[in-house]
Amino acid sequence: MSWLDQLAEHVEELRQAGHLQQDGRSAEALPILDGVLAAVTDPTTRAYASVQRFGALINLGRVAELATAMSIASNAVRELPDPYLRGQMHAFAALGAYLQRNLDRGVTHLVQASRALAAVPESDSETAWGWHDLAMAYSYLGFHGQALTAIEQARQVGAAVGLSPELFAAPGIRLRSAVWLDHQGDTDGCLRVLRDIEAELIRYVAIGTDRMRPSSRTAYGYALARREALGEDTEADAAGWLTGGGDSVRARDLQHLGNVCLAIAAGKPERALSMLDSVPVSPEVLGAAEPARLRSICHAAAGDHAAAHAADRYAFRLTAQRIDQLRDGYLDGVAARLDAQETQRDADRYGDETLTDPLTGLPNRRQLERYVGDMLERGERAAIGVCDLIGFTAVNARHGRHCGDLVLQRIAGVLNRVMRRGDFVARFAGDEFVVLLPGAGPAQAAEVSRRITAATNAENWQILVPGTPIGLAAGWSEIGVNGRTLSAALAAAAANRSPTR
Repeated sequence: MSWLDQLAEHVEELRQAGHLQQDGRSAEALPILDGVLAAVTDPTTRAYASVQRFGALINLGRVAELATAMSIASNAVRELPDPYLRGQMHAFAALGAYLQRNLDRGVTHLVQASRALAAVPESDSETAWGWHDLAMAYSYLGFHGQALTAIEQARQVGAAVGLSPELFAAPGIRLRSAVWLDHQGDTDGCLRVLRDIEAELIRYVAIGTDRMRPSSRTAYGYALARREALGEDTEADAAGWLTGGGDSVRARDLQHLGNVCLAIAAGKPERALSMLDSVPVSPEVLGAAEPARLRSICHAAAGDHAAAHAADRYAFRLTAQRIDQLRDGYLDGVAARLDAQETQRDADRYGDETLTDPLTGLPNRRQLERYVGDMLERGERAAIGVCDLIGFTAVNARHGRHCGDLVLQRIAGVLNRVMRRGDFVARFAGDEFVVLLPGAGPAQAAEVSRRITAATNAENWQILVPGTPIGLAAGWSEIGVNGRTLSAALAAAAANRSPTR
């Protein structure tokens, strides 16, 4: 059973709308979704339809409507515990923020989408498409490595429920990576990627696949046409693959730029320049530098090398503004900031600044001692856990204390997110954290420990601290039973400490 089958209302209409969107027919899907939203009463169904409508507007390039659509989708999802819905909404929101030229908000949504989708407990087709949409968002925002990782996750989740791998071919991800290389001056690297894209296309055609998405057709077509514009012959027919790409603004712009490339390949650079001047394209489709780079190729083909050089320099300047290494650091900074915001939301509950750890926003040792003292005076009991970071010494040694601080903030966010309502989390000392579960016994402690492990393992530590794996060693005991004090309980928990699995 798919996730969609669990909805209470309008399942068939929503399934039809989903198929239309996957076939590049968002304009036909939109009125179906509007009809569902006009009649729906179930909150989860409303949230799903609102998120899908938001995605349809993104596909159609209706930027002026995105802010309102996102607000509606966000409000519908906010009160629901479903991680798929949150992940899908944030993936679309990242694309929407990108189209609205709001990079900071877009990166924030990328982090939130990745975390939510990683928390989905079981494989289903909707989650596979959620990873696909997140991969596309990563790609458009310029995070090419993360996009490839996300699309591989989409394939794996899709394969687990019987979806064909070519549905998640996503050649546009590698296409954007290829042109990015060319914009930086690495034309050989660009051609290598374009050759790989054509080889994949030929392999899919050879097995007689009929499952390819329309949006993939135009991406394959542009990859072929771009390679021909750079002077290499292709086996597949670029013009044929540029057709039938659906009604999205991305398909339209790829078709136009693809025809520009074919004009260059046909020895008609003046016509290609005229085409570039006649129809503006969105800078979001292949990056703002792509039209400038095509102008350079046109001028070079026409023998105007001075103009070609000037256009190339302009393309390179545009690309330099979006360099991936800077963006990776920015992504990690946003993730750490989100963690800090999560832990600081409960500041009123935790008391004044002398009781709060300034780095993570969690209660400190003094606040833990006060909290436990009050609890013991009331005669209450609790499960208490001690969590130590594995690999933290290597982080400081290899990457420096700044990265160590980011890791501590990230772990604080992980712990704060997975706690039950009423649980208590504190930074005790250094890389040691203490969690307190009032009224809980061994069974509840084991479940919280499992959630901590899953959330910690879901974090992409390779991006934050490359080559330095991060884990947690946790031990548990009880406090408030048989007269056991805080110090005795912590000692017992530390003695039971073992790596979480």
